[in-house]
Amino acid sequence: MMNCCCCFIPGMASELKFLVPWGHIAAKAWGAPQGRPVLCLHGWLDNANTFSRLIPLLPKDCYYMALDFAGHGLSSHRPAGFPYHFFDYVTDVHRIVAELKWNRFSLMGHSLGGTVAGMFSCVFPELVDKLILVESYGFYPAPTDSNNLLQSKRKLIEGLLSFEAKQQHSPKIRSPGAALQRLLEANHHLTEDSGKILLQRGTTEVPGGLVYNRDMRALLHNHSLVTLDLSLNFLKKIQADILMVIAQGGIFNGDLEDSVHFIPVLQEAYRTNLKERFQLTEVAGNHFVHLNEPEVVAGIISAFLNKHQHPRASL
Repeated sequence: MMNCCCCFIPGMASELKFLVPWGHIAAKAWGAPQGRPVLCLHGWLDNANTFSRLIPLLPKDCYYMALDFAGHGLSSHRPAGFPYHFFDYVTDVHRIVAELKWNRFSLMGHSLGGTVAGMFSCVFPELVDKLILVESYGFYPAPTDSNNLLQSKRKLIEGLLSFEAKQQHSPKIRSPGAALQRLLEANHHLTEDSGKILLQRGTTEVPGGLVYNRDMRALLHNHSLVTLDLSLNFLKKIQADILMVIAQGGIFNGDLEDSVHFIPVLQEAYRTNLKERFQLTEVAGNHFVHLNEPEVVAGIISAFLNKHQHPRASL
């Protein structure tokens, strides 16, 4: 049983906390709770602030809620001894919508958030009427080579045990400038302003500077075992209309070499199975175009949300 604590102030973003068995999942919301519900899911190691520049440009009759995944932003870390499994994020999404009693809503996901949104739309197809994928294909198929898959699982296990052995050390304290520099060095797609926006929610002030909020265990790549063949079968279950926004300078156009083989296959499967319900749009910009230059994608997303409007949230 979860409980939600929130504070709604018209015209401003509201902060929410959903109680879960290991602590809480934090969220940030824009708009009136009676509006058309849109749940927003951020990318790997990011937080709900990734949508903070885009959402004010989107239709005003929607209620946008952006989650901090467990171990990210202001959400609690998962219990000690457990890695971050992909399907646990899918479970957490269902925890939230079940608490909210949303029986039909839209999903918008960036990067990892898009993959979580895509899988949720396959597992619970009757709940999602619109799916917006920003720099995501809705699936990130597992390696087809068995040795690579086993090696990735080995690294996960060894990394988890290594993390636990070092856990007695206090988190590293950085000055605000050093924290920003470290973030920008790790992600060359972020502008300085975008980095500052993510750090507002991604760090905590302590004596001497800032510490990152994210759970270091989330750094360990934990691929799902969903292969490309399974992905192609799963997407047939999707009932939602889909908008896919891919940046010309994004991660699928150079950064991720292992994605080359599945991109055309997934695109063709979406077109074949969803037909006119699938829209693919390429835009100028990089992986964080929605945060760096939200005006580039705001009109496209707004038009999609306003097409065949669905009922208001059931609260």
